[in-house]
Amino acid sequence: MSLREQHGPEIDDILSRYAQPRSAVIPLLYVAQDAYGHLTDESIREVAGILGLPETDVFEVVGFYTLFYNKPVGTWVLQVCDDVPCCFLGAEQLVETLEQKLGIVAEQTTDDKMFTLQRVKCLADCDRAPMLQANLEYYRNIDTPEKVDAMLTELRQRAAAGETLSVSGRFAER
Repeated sequence: MSLREQHGPEIDDILSRYAQPRSAVIPLLYVAQDAYGHLTDESIREVAGILGLPETDVFEVVGFYTLFYNKPVGTWVLQVCDDVPCCFLGAEQLVETLEQKLGIVAEQTTDDKMFTLQRVKCLADCDRAPMLQANLEYYRNIDTPEKVDAMLTELRQRAAAGETLSVSGRFAER
């Protein structure tokens, strides 16, 4: 089923918000990513077709932003800021702790598909480092293994209760 068939009214609503269809590229990519779990070449071409844009323009947007995924990701995408200020305050130790506890390295997903770990640049919260975002929700001052354990337990419980957030910005305004 096509994206238009699955989400026609939502797509029309998004398009109605913008004077130029090009301006809707990010919101429509979020819809596609949430519908398909990640952005395939086919889904990117589908968004380009809806907007009447050259495919390369949409591929460039996907390649630029860290919230677009070209492969399946876990229920929770853990993005650890590893920019210089965060590294001075423990980001490397946070990544190492997460890798140890999850049994993966950065850019991998756990076998149970619960967590994907990523390193990203600047989440704009340097004064509360080390920090990460889990599906756009900030977790700050995660500076001990006990805090990592508590966060992972909370995220697993929220997933079990169906309380996960979108892995993209589609529902960020809610």
